[in-house]
Amino acid sequence: MSPLLSTDKVATNPTLAVLGFKRQIVYHLHFWSFIAVAPLVLVQWNHGNYLLSALLVLFCTNALLVIALLRYRNVYFLKGRLFPLLAVICAAYSTTINGHAGLYWAYPAATALFFLLPLREATTCNIFFVTVMAVVSFLKFPEADFWRITFSLGLTCLFAMIFAWLVGRLQGELTRLATTDPLTGCLNRSQLADILNSQIQIRERYERVSSLILLDLDYFKSINDQWGHLAGDQVLAELAIRTRRRLRESDQLFRIGGEEFMLVLPETRQRDAETLAQELLTSISAHPFGDDIHITASASVAEVAKGETWSVWLNRADQSLYQAKSQGRNQVVSAPRTADASGSPDDGGAELIAET
Repeated sequence: MSPLLSTDKVATNPTLAVLGFKRQIVYHLHFWSFIAVAPLVLVQWNHGNYLLSALLVLFCTNALLVIALLRYRNVYFLKGRLFPLLAVICAAYSTTINGHAGLYWAYPAATALFFLLPLREATTCNIFFVTVMAVVSFLKFPEADFWRITFSLGLTCLFAMIFAWLVGRLQGELTRLATTDPLTGCLNRSQLADILNSQIQIRERYERVSSLILLDLDYFKSINDQWGHLAGDQVLAELAIRTRRRLRESDQLFRIGGEEFMLVLPETRQRDAETLAQELLTSISAHPFGDDIHITASASVAEVAKGETWSVWLNRADQSLYQAKSQGRNQVVSAPRTADASGSPDDGGAELIAET
């Protein structure tokens, strides 16, 4: 699991928001586990169970470390893997020496694992957990109690696993719905800033450039007026399909407006992005959409410059797209290269790449 992020920093990003809520779950589970277990340290000590008391101290110490590091360093201590280990040992040993009184703690511990670990790891840990508790129960209790304990604990784990699996699927589906355009399946604006910032960080740290393409259909309103909005939607969906066929796995396609799309091309020079943009415009104009709908598009290309923000980068591309529109449409205009942080000179005004 990645370090979990606080929700107040990720309100605009659905994917990071999910991580923020997971952080809260991890934090509260360890906090309330500490509150519940800490008094038992003294109880077991007073009963002369010094080894169990020491194990519970380790459990509480791990909980405090998770809470402190998560709160002040945003780090998930050992990714929560000490919790299941200590929970199994404490529950099994407590049941061995205390009977049913120790057994009761196995149920909340087994359930908690599905909220603290990835589903596969939690399932594996709980299979081991149930097996250990079954062995202890077989040795400690009558046969009837052994079967009751084994099946009830196993069913508790099964129900928790199903719940965690369904919640995981729900989180994935909600994230997909929040980050993609329902008509075209393209990414929407919710992740635009984060993705552009990631490309800028790669540019700053590793000197690996990226480019973006803005693509806007020409006179799209006339399609809606002449053919209807349903036909317009079909054009947009087919355009997304055609565009994806030209992209690499690492490239990302956004729909950022009604008929405006953005392509983020990692490790791509402006010259190569210009070639791709022209190929896309040729494909759009050469092949009709749907019921013989002919349309053209305009595009702009901008390579990220060292030291610029994502908004400046996007604005350069947007200005060049406006220029392509004002110069007659159905063409690609390359954004001017700005001076970077090292003082590299501007290479001049916008360059007209192609016009058909």
